[in-house]
Amino acid sequence: MSWLSSSSIGRKVVMSVTGTCLVLFLLFHASMNIVAIFDSINGTEGYEAICEFLGANWYALVGTVGLGFLVCVHIVYAFILNAQNYRARGQERYAIPGRQKEVEWASLNMLVLGIIVVLGLGLHLFNFWAKMQLPEILGYYPESGTELIEYTFSQWYFVVAYIIWLAALWFHLTHGIWSAMHTFGWNNNIWMKRWKCIANIASTIIILMFACVVLYFFGSSCACCA
Repeated sequence: MSWLSSSSIGRKVVMSVTGTCLVLFLLFHASMNIVAIFDSINGTEGYEAICEFLGANWYALVGTVGLGFLVCVHIVYAFILNAQNYRARGQERYAIPGRQKEVEWASLNMLVLGIIVVLGLGLHLFNFWAKMQLPEILGYYPESGTELIEYTFSQWYFVVAYIIWLAALWFHLTHGIWSAMHTFGWNNNIWMKRWKCIANIASTIIILMFACVVLYFFGSSCACCA
């Protein structure tokens, strides 16, 4: 199994596997957050029930540790692959050729996009995880998930930061999803076109669900202040 860390193909496989797992988590997390909107409209408490279910329970803690491991591995391998590609270009990186039209902007800026995504993740952990699951782990009473969402997205600066984060995440996902499928071997002309289309659709759905929560609660706070 040493080829997973010693070879270029192995590193790309690790990136693709961890990335695919993280995309599935994002889909789950976005779907979970949408419940908060329905709660606000219908006066229900489904989101609070989900937060309680995913609190300091053993299965939630195992999932959190596993998720953290996937994120760390994905980040480390991203920097390794970027450094590898940088060295491989050699003197070509100092040339000023015209960019090939088929090379996507997201593909050329995956590291920068990834850094923005990581910074946004840090902000998200500070705003929610550090005030919900972490206090419960330490034996304190956690804050209400619904109240945290309402407060966080009533602040315009958090809204701006999250929109920038989500935009970077969209570009990162649109390239990352089809790139992972390419690594897994679905790289013929027919399937690559399909996977690029699927990547755009899946990424857009995930980001729109997150953005809807941000904008809905920001709009609700503005309506209350009017």
